[in-house]
Amino acid sequence: MASESDLRPSRPLPREGATRLRVRYCECDPFGVVHHASYVAWLEIARTEMLREGGVTYGQMEAAGVFLVIAGLEIKYRRPGRYDDLLDVHCRVTGGSKVKLEHEYEVRLVERVAADVERLREAGEDVLIVAKTTLVCVGADVKVRGLPEWMVAREQ
Repeated sequence: MASESDLRPSRPLPREGATRLRVRYCECDPFGVVHHASYVAWLEIARTEMLREGGVTYGQMEAAGVFLVIAGLEIKYRRPGRYDDLLDVHCRVTGGSKVKLEHEYEVRLVERVAADVERLREAGEDVLIVAKTTLVCVGADVKVRGLPEWMVAREQ
């Protein structure tokens, strides 16, 4: 098992980023509209990809006994996503403490068959959801513990 002291990012951790994905058929209801629960997994993908950009994977964190659990989740649904849409999941760290991290998200439409995405963007209608999460750090015993020092959110 890796130790927490071995767990260090190889690059500065980004405070924001975007992950591109295409809506799969299995993520939709029978009408081809994105199921509300699919967005939660996409938020996780965006968070873990930001971590990976810093040179650490979530799997490495778990192996070192550092786990992040969702303590709060808020999603505001604005417009439906559809099967085969190309989306960007924007994520940014907005705060936290020695034991928690807070993120905000926007899922934006990049490409849709037979849609003028540029017009939607100009009208502010390309945002499908906005969301917030609060993650709390726990150990393998599922008790709250401090985040690794390099992960503590700092004001910039």
